[in-house]
Amino acid sequence: MKRFIGFVRKEFYHIFRDPRTLLILFGMPVVQILLFGFAVTNEIREARIAILDPAPDAVTREITQKLLSSGYFLLEARLHDATEIEAAFRRGEIKQVVVFEAGFARKLQREGQAMVQVVSDGTDPNTAQTLLSYTSGIIQGYQREQRVAAGGSGSLPLQIEVAPRMRYNPEQKGVFLFVPGLITIILMLVSAMMTSISITREKEMGTMEVLLASPMQPAQVILGKVTPYVFLALVNAVSILLLGKYVFGVPVVGSIALLMAESLLFIIASLSLGILISTIAKTQQVALLISLMGLMLPVILLSGFLFPIENMPLPLQLISNIIPARWFIIIVKAIMLKGSGLALIWKETLILLGFTLFFLAVSVRKFKVRLE
Repeated sequence: MKRFIGFVRKEFYHIFRDPRTLLILFGMPVVQILLFGFAVTNEIREARIAILDPAPDAVTREITQKLLSSGYFLLEARLHDATEIEAAFRRGEIKQVVVFEAGFARKLQREGQAMVQVVSDGTDPNTAQTLLSYTSGIIQGYQREQRVAAGGSGSLPLQIEVAPRMRYNPEQKGVFLFVPGLITIILMLVSAMMTSISITREKEMGTMEVLLASPMQPAQVILGKVTPYVFLALVNAVSILLLGKYVFGVPVVGSIALLMAESLLFIIASLSLGILISTIAKTQQVALLISLMGLMLPVILLSGFLFPIENMPLPLQLISNIIPARWFIIIVKAIMLKGSGLALIWKETLILLGFTLFFLAVSVRKFKVRLE
């Protein structure tokens, strides 16, 4: 019994002697609860929309005001022509466009009916459907108010037809959302997690010193360790794209070469992050925990993969800006589904490049310090 108690005491000592392990064991669950509590929500607030009203009148102004005062929408732009809709969606400025037909109030008064077209960005079908339901509900509420004001719910044959249209995903397939997200998660998993574990394993087994004592330079050692994962990550990315296209019908509208170049940039950024984790972690277990809990959950919850970033509290929105996966998902969706070129995603590309250079610089510096 004494031996058993001593053994248990020794195990507790090994667990609690490393502050980083304590941080992972007790800090990560708190972070996860907070992330799930604030980030996981289907309600959408302050979604950016545009209004296309060729001939504004009292009715269209009143409906527009009701949409904006609901708290669900923010007016990003007022468009003047239908040709501007595509450009606004490609720039990623808006989630939805509300289009009033010309002579809306006059047609409503003379014929008793008029049409409002709601054009949504279908690259995120869940968000698009939610925003469409908000818009339809607000317009239906306006109709009820007008009927009551006219002297009874059935006295005025007033009907405003809402005609939905989904851009880039007319059938509202969920795979249009999941394929870009899965590419991001798998590239991060293979690149960051496997790299950190691979390098940490060499340190834990004591073979890193042997490698560094060889004729190869330290940079060559690290490059040799990460090169296989670059190849594996690219193979995984191509496999997902092929499955998405030929099995689930997810198109690649834009340049495949540009998509592969952006994927390679994201892989290098993830590899750099994996190297950075390996300089912090002493054991494979710690590296695995940091990679899974510190990277995977934020990537899934705060990157915009499953839940719109606009729904989250402001602190989480700010934190999402430092997650490389957020910017890569925007790039993948823009190229695959919207056919955007580099001219429309240059900002996100520069942000990814900045992350890559920062992670590389910090990793090299910390690696040199450990060698010294």
